[in-house]
Amino acid sequence: MTSERPLDETQTLEQPPPPGRARKLRNYMIAGLLIWLPILITVWVVRFLSGILDQSLVLIPPPWRPEALFGRYIPGLGIILSLLLLLVTGMLVRNLFGRQIVEGLESLVRRIPVVGPIYGGAKTFSETVLADKGRSFKQVVLIRFPYEGTYSIGFITAEEIEEVQAKTGSDVICVVVPHTPNPTGGFIVLVPRDQLIYLDMSVDEAVKLVLTMGVIVPPWRNRPPGPRLAPPQSGP
Repeated sequence: MTSERPLDETQTLEQPPPPGRARKLRNYMIAGLLIWLPILITVWVVRFLSGILDQSLVLIPPPWRPEALFGRYIPGLGIILSLLLLLVTGMLVRNLFGRQIVEGLESLVRRIPVVGPIYGGAKTFSETVLADKGRSFKQVVLIRFPYEGTYSIGFITAEEIEEVQAKTGSDVICVVVPHTPNPTGGFIVLVPRDQLIYLDMSVDEAVKLVLTMGVIVPPWRNRPPGPRLAPPQSGP
């Protein structure tokens, strides 16, 4: 017969064994990483953007730059100059005279070989994404992609695709399915309008979902009252 070791009064069979030292160290490392990783990413993005904005100092003639006037480089001065430049440019194009000047310069740039098509594409993309024109990148949808039975997050980019709609005989919508965790790339999928599933989540929430590979799931604000959907039961 084998002797059984009596259980301690405070110990039950349902209690899991205490984590080992290696697992504790791993948990501490993950907890520290969750604190520092967002901070480091934020610092890197801010430094990257500030470095780009700081390059606006090249617009100042060399005798007027901080290095020539003060004998040293002043960090952040280019950012202030960039913000002032954006403000002045926005105020300029808001009046009729300034708009005509900008349109004349844009027309001249568009006639330059190689440079013209690049500028035209960048201009169209900027107006589509940043300006309040149409519904491009302003509606989050679900589509059946990459095959039937699966769904992918997508953003509507165009609804009037006349040639494709005429030749397919279907009211198709252009949807961009972003890559994760880098949403700057993705797939362009033409989906029939009646197969789109419109979501309540905002574009910012969907981008967070893509960036975090599905870890950060936005709450469903418009969820109807009642019990939550139960997961499907597996067969016997």
